[in-house]
Amino acid sequence: MPVYIGKRLLVAIPTLLIISIFVFSLQKLLPGDPILAMAGEERDPAVIEFLRDKYRLNDPVVVQYFYWLGGVLVGDFGISLRTNQPVLELILQKLPVTIQLAVMAMVFAMLIGIPIGILAAVKKNTFIDYIANVLALTGLSIPNFWLGIMLILLISVQLGWLPASGFESIFVDPVRSLQTMVMPAFVLGNALAATLMRHTRSAMIGVLSADYIRTARAKGLSPREVVLSHSFRNALLPVVTLSALLFGELLAGAVLTEQIFTIPGFGKLIVDAVFNRDYAVVQGVVLCTAVGFILMNLIADVLYVLLNPRLRATL
Repeated sequence: MPVYIGKRLLVAIPTLLIISIFVFSLQKLLPGDPILAMAGEERDPAVIEFLRDKYRLNDPVVVQYFYWLGGVLVGDFGISLRTNQPVLELILQKLPVTIQLAVMAMVFAMLIGIPIGILAAVKKNTFIDYIANVLALTGLSIPNFWLGIMLILLISVQLGWLPASGFESIFVDPVRSLQTMVMPAFVLGNALAATLMRHTRSAMIGVLSADYIRTARAKGLSPREVVLSHSFRNALLPVVTLSALLFGELLAGAVLTEQIFTIPGFGKLIVDAVFNRDYAVVQGVVLCTAVGFILMNLIADVLYVLLNPRLRATL
């Protein structure tokens, strides 16, 4: 297993290098000049030239890239042109918020999507299966921003059960933190649950028709044991991979949901950075998001091997 993980990490290195080139290159295509905005209304040529030298914008693009990459390798993502804060400091402030939201959203998605997917597969072509597919299609069709607004109107405004917006760190006030995160996490988890339900159902239908499942039933095993102990474990492989990818997507930041519920996560950070032409922040957030995707893929690969004895035998 350590050798397998090492090989996967070696593959990740050139992937990250290519991503860093794209991230650095594409941000140069953004319209506008952040230096002009920083220079103020007077736009003194001396001030503009000073700022360009300070942020090394007069250097060739290739030199700028390697200077930035060298800083990233030692944890220096640069300085925000807007707030004059280190980009790494901004990322570390927002990352716990996004991780908490992503974890809670995945919990909702799994608790809703996987059991309904299993039930739909077991009750294939019945009324229960039909209702499950309707629910999944509904979850995929409802826009997150609309569902978020409706939940705020019903649960916060009409019933007064939960706060409509805001955020509190789980380390400061755990109860308040969970209260502020429940609705946005449910909004995100609802759409993911629909995707998980469809994939779980498809995987379970394929496994339930296998010969070894018929053999297990012929041996007199209970339906519960056949479904949960034999079928679900094998159907879990594609679901694990999908869950890891969906979690990586959540780490990128749910822009609309964070805006609606006023959550200071990655989504809000990168939107503000794009509007303010804050290139260093855009680069840092996108690169961290890419690292999150690669890490989640690595975790999915490891879990895939742990859950599949045939793959373990080939290592």
